[in-house]
Amino acid sequence: MRPIYIESYKKGDLERKINILSKKLESCNLCPRNCKVNRKKREKGYCKASSEITISSYFPHFGEEKVLVGKSGSGTIFFTYCNLGCIFCQNYTISHLGIGEIIDTETLANIMIELQNMGCHNINLVTPTHYVPQILEALYYAIPKGLNIPLVYNSSGYESLETLRELEGIIDIYMPDIKFWSYDISLKLANAFDYPEVAKEAVKEMYRQVGNLITDENGVAIRGLIVRHLLLPNGVSSIKEWLEFLKREISTDVFINIMPQYRPLYKAYEYPLINRTILTSEYKEAINLAKNMGFTRIYID
Repeated sequence: MRPIYIESYKKGDLERKINILSKKLESCNLCPRNCKVNRKKREKGYCKASSEITISSYFPHFGEEKVLVGKSGSGTIFFTYCNLGCIFCQNYTISHLGIGEIIDTETLANIMIELQNMGCHNINLVTPTHYVPQILEALYYAIPKGLNIPLVYNSSGYESLETLRELEGIIDIYMPDIKFWSYDISLKLANAFDYPEVAKEAVKEMYRQVGNLITDENGVAIRGLIVRHLLLPNGVSSIKEWLEFLKREISTDVFINIMPQYRPLYKAYEYPLINRTILTSEYKEAINLAKNMGFTRIYID
């Protein structure tokens, strides 16, 4: 099964999508913030990104889910800045401070090809939301150079449905990290009161496009949805409510990764409820909850 973006390129759909999405940069509404700034004139909205791409690093990543890593790694590209404002972000130097290197779209295309030539099983776009037009332009340059591995859209789940719909036929694997169920918690910890409703609709749209995860004969992902949930201390992330949503609206066959690696970084020390790591008992309880609810594809490293 070859990546779906190749057919979109051949039909001219990719070029059409680039034109539509690039226009959005003039009054940016790529994400739910709807800042309406003209990024082509170097105006900056909530995410602080201009029209220029900034990346912090790229490399074959062996710390992702095994279904992405395979034998040769996931070709991960870390984009700087973010449309969420998580006060506990473990990559805050990248997402909040924007530390990285400015590159153009042809360079991004060459990076994709370089990662593929290194044997990576996929191109893993980390925090790509605010750079979607530029990423698609890079893809347009990369395909004639031979790019033919799946694209992974690795995001916070805080996505515009309008933007996601333009990604249909482009993204092979969606990997949202669903974070908060409570409006109050979302506002307090990520400055996004509407996160719960936005993320729920985004995950449903992602699932509509790509369905449950499909792997090749070696067990490496080639298409579908991977749902991550970063477990937060003291039940703050509402794992039960999120699992009930997934069971009701998505599928108990969806591939889920309940992640226990939270650490209180950045400004988390200011919030007593999240100023500690996850207890082993909290993680075990979450895994048992998912199993008891009938989920069949729970990732445990």
